Amino acid sequence: MSFGVRTDEIGLEAAELTVEVTSDPPQLMAQLAESGLFRDFVVYERPGEWTFAGGALGEVALESQTVRTRWAGRPETVRPWSGRPAAALQEAFAEAPWPAWNAYGWVAFEFSCPQALRSQTRLAHLIVPRLQVRATAGRAVVTGADAAEVEQVGRLLADPAPRPAPVPSPVDVRTGDDYRERVAKALEEIGAGLYQKVIVSRRLPIGFPVDVVGTFLAGRAANTPARSFLLDLDGFQATGFSPEVVAQTSADGTVMTQPLAGTRAFGLDADTDAARRRELENDPKEIFEHAVSVRTSQQELYRVCTPATVQVTGFMTVKERGSVQHLGSSVHGRLAPGRTCWDAFEALFPAVTASGIPKPEAIEAITRLDEPRGLYSGAVLAVSHDGALDAALVLRALYQQGGRAWLRAGAGIVTGSTPDREYEETCEKLSSVAPYVVPLR
Repeated sequence: MSFGVRTDEIGLEAAELTVEVTSDPPQLMAQLAESGLFRDFVVYERPGEWTFAGGALGEVALESQTVRTRWAGRPETVRPWSGRPAAALQEAFAEAPWPAWNAYGWVAFEFSCPQALRSQTRLAHLIVPRLQVRATAGRAVVTGADAAEVEQVGRLLADPAPRPAPVPSPVDVRTGDDYRERVAKALEEIGAGLYQKVIVSRRLPIGFPVDVVGTFLAGRAANTPARSFLLDLDGFQATGFSPEVVAQTSADGTVMTQPLAGTRAFGLDADTDAARRRELENDPKEIFEHAVSVRTSQQELYRVCTPATVQVTGFMTVKERGSVQHLGSSVHGRLAPGRTCWDAFEALFPAVTASGIPKPEAIEAITRLDEPRGLYSGAVLAVSHDGALDAALVLRALYQQGGRAWLRAGAGIVTGSTPDREYEETCEKLSSVAPYVVPLR
């Protein structure tokens, strides 16, 4: 282990420790989550790097009517807000007492429609961690404000206690509910010209308390996500294996979003997977659904980027994500002068692939056709003082709060959809997580 002191990570004197590790990153993240050292934490996986953000040096909780901020060494503040929720978050973080910071947390789907809420509802919850671990294969870097805690975590990572392999209890994804009826209602509204596409979802309760960390380990081993996450903030727990990126903004102003739309099952056998892929690539309904989603993402980036910089790459490439395969594309641009990462996030959120087209009309329909979504189809994100932001779409996830656990999945309804096929699509998506749910023992 190598130990040092630096000041450029969170804007105050911080201890840093580099640790050579033998466990793989998911096991290290699980070890930290179960260490008992941190009441609140967020684990966030990006390609090639895993981050554990533990404890709260600072905190921002946005409710539908108020915003609460807490910074180390300062009294907590609660004040009303109005206008744009992204602007409320930006203003809250502008008050952070450090010149440099990183924050991690979640944003609910209802962040996009706070005016539709009748009662105080949490829209976003982010923490600036007191300790951060960045792990890659064979190496972990621990940074924190407390040198003793950094050293303690370093020892934990260097010599982790073995964790028994999680033993899942698969959840049946085929249950009786009114999903087909709600899809039929959406098709009626599409036929009447109210909108082109809407995502209708169904909630699947789990009948036992869940070991969320164990589910994270079992599910991550079986999935191939664009991002993964594990969090416990203020007693709300979630883990998921995100198929796509809602928004990624670099410090230099480059923006990327990654719409995935069009779905078939995956992971059955090589011949069946190949046949489903050919079917996906040639199905007019799936191609239309994907193309209009990409077009919408372009239009959204035109609002915040220099128009000439907006471009599509990898159009309609098949992406394999656990139990399903999707049509995927990437849309890029560069922020226009005066625009920020929060503007990009606001323009792209909620993801068109989890809401619909046109987005305002689809969101209004979702408030009628679906029960409140919360984190489902929201985002887990990492954001930094320098304008970098990375937001993963929350799908293929498990949620637990107040002794209740549940899964949730939806399907994009367009002209040509059928209630039975869309129900099957939700089953295919739920199967990315349902076989890997681990009971709490």
